[in-house]
Amino acid sequence: MHAVSRKYKRYLLSVLLVILGFNFADRTALGLVLQDIKADLSLSDTQLGFLSGIAFAVFYSVMGIPIARWADRGNRVSIIGLTTAVWSAAVVLCGMVGNFLQLMLIRIVVGIGEAGCVPPANSLIADSFTRAERPRAVSVYMQGIPASLLIGYFVSGWLNEFYGWRAMFMMIGLPGLVLAVLAWLSLKEPRRDVSETVALSSTEPSLKEVCVTLWASAAFRHLLYAYSVFFFFSYGGFQWTPAFFVRSFGMKTGELGTWLALVYGLASMLGTYWIGEWATRRAAHNERLQLKGLAILLTVSAILGAFIYIPALAPNPYWALGWLGLSTVTGMINGPAFAVIQTLVPERMRATAIALVYLFANLIGLGLGPWAAGALSDLFRPWAGEESLRYALLALSPGYLWVAWHLWQAGKTVTHDLEGGQCAEQRAVPQES
Repeated sequence: MHAVSRKYKRYLLSVLLVILGFNFADRTALGLVLQDIKADLSLSDTQLGFLSGIAFAVFYSVMGIPIARWADRGNRVSIIGLTTAVWSAAVVLCGMVGNFLQLMLIRIVVGIGEAGCVPPANSLIADSFTRAERPRAVSVYMQGIPASLLIGYFVSGWLNEFYGWRAMFMMIGLPGLVLAVLAWLSLKEPRRDVSETVALSSTEPSLKEVCVTLWASAAFRHLLYAYSVFFFFSYGGFQWTPAFFVRSFGMKTGELGTWLALVYGLASMLGTYWIGEWATRRAAHNERLQLKGLAILLTVSAILGAFIYIPALAPNPYWALGWLGLSTVTGMINGPAFAVIQTLVPERMRATAIALVYLFANLIGLGLGPWAAGALSDLFRPWAGEESLRYALLALSPGYLWVAWHLWQAGKTVTHDLEGGQCAEQRAVPQES
């Protein structure tokens, strides 16, 4: 256990937030330029869904486990620096491909590198902030996702319009190499003492023990189910939303990127901050209330999200963007939900717990969500024509109600799991100096 100053806590969150922003930015950019890649490489919607989904997700998800196991006993700062360099270099290479196979292989490398971002970062944050502080701290870190929307939509949209999608990937990949060096040189691993790292390695629970311990918590099981379903429907919609605006409303990527950066980015930032602050100020040490509150908010998000694709309720792109913003504000559940997971599990299992959630959530969600939306669009095309994507996304919208049910069920059991269950927190957290 090591004391952590307020100043360093702010710096740690700032660096990790920016890295997360670029970590997600290329996925956002990919969704924005799917239509251009389709025309350039002559691909179908099903191929595009496979490229942006399962081809990336399998390696992103599976590699997260060994990287997280390494993070639970090793130097998390080195892991974040190394993997950031890998995925940044691979994003640059995305702009040099000549066909579908080459782009798919490069996206696999991107997935492997990006797997080393979120689990080690969450583990570092949990070691630096108290239980009461974690919802806010994780929510601040998760502001990297809204930041990625600003980069991925606004910056990438105009870069693509002026220079093309190939140059765009090169330009958004280069800053990650600088961030990798910055993290490596300036962040501190709390396990400063070599003997502490050796002790962690010698007492490290096996992967089977980790899985058994986590599975003993009913709240963790429901959170795992919730994230798996949430990722399926959210990535299915998120990856295809830009193409929907291009096809249904005829928007260009520059204008569209600007609007999506403002609507998606600012709404995500507001929702992440607001929900994290609410959890910290009004529901600190009350994970039951946090989870039930998230369930209610996500139910509202599901209803508002469906309005985006109903022609009578969104007759022009500005109505659709308005519903998109409202749906996004109420759907930002990541901060408090991840904080609950970090509080539920013992310290030596924190990175692995997040990686296991990401394994299933990304295989099911990121892997199959975009593919399912693309396949539904192709299926609906004979009768819906160019509007087939609209109805495919509308068909996926009610899925968030399923997620809300699992969050509500997790709220029913989380207090028992924390107070007397097998996943109760095993160690004190660092205090401020």
